[in-house]
Amino acid sequence: MFGLIPREIAFFEMFRRAAHNMIEGSRLLKDMMEDFRNPVEQARRIKDIEHIGDGITHDIVRRLNQTFITPIDREDIHGLASALDDILDIADGVADRMVVFKVAKPTEPAIKLASVLYNAAVAVGAGIDQLGKGHADMNEFCIQVNSLENEADRITRDAISMLFEREKDPIAVIKWKEIYENLEEGTDRCEDVANILERIALKHV
Repeated sequence: MFGLIPREIAFFEMFRRAAHNMIEGSRLLKDMMEDFRNPVEQARRIKDIEHIGDGITHDIVRRLNQTFITPIDREDIHGLASALDDILDIADGVADRMVVFKVAKPTEPAIKLASVLYNAAVAVGAGIDQLGKGHADMNEFCIQVNSLENEADRITRDAISMLFEREKDPIAVIKWKEIYENLEEGTDRCEDVANILERIALKHV
């Protein structure tokens, strides 16, 4: 009997919307780091994208609660929605810190980390686009995300080491250490999404 009930495939389209919105938020953060002209306005635009993401996440969770049979496991739907939302929250949080900390201009490591985060977000989005297409190969996207996460780890480690070695202002050390670690955490959340996508692919071979 259950085989006669159509599975709710709208989740895939909602995830694509969430992923593309998340990519836009990370792109705006990358642009903010590379062209730091009006940080208050740039942070506001990222906040607007983050609000849109919250709405999409809410819609996914609401549909999940209303759907009896789902196209993929319920825990994977919830985990994927949460992880995508986390990436966008982190991008928004970094933009906020740039304003609240009254940063004069981004450092080179911050610019590099924002670029790595954006590239990881794009790879995540490419993986999300494969959902529901049958026998999707997530391996390529997962490898890309894992490689970018390792790169972010290296940049962050080197940046913090240099910060403690060269920066004499302890307040500046605290500010930049937090910004670097948050940017790196964004790539960690991208890796979380990649792991979920890999798990989904294995379940539906």
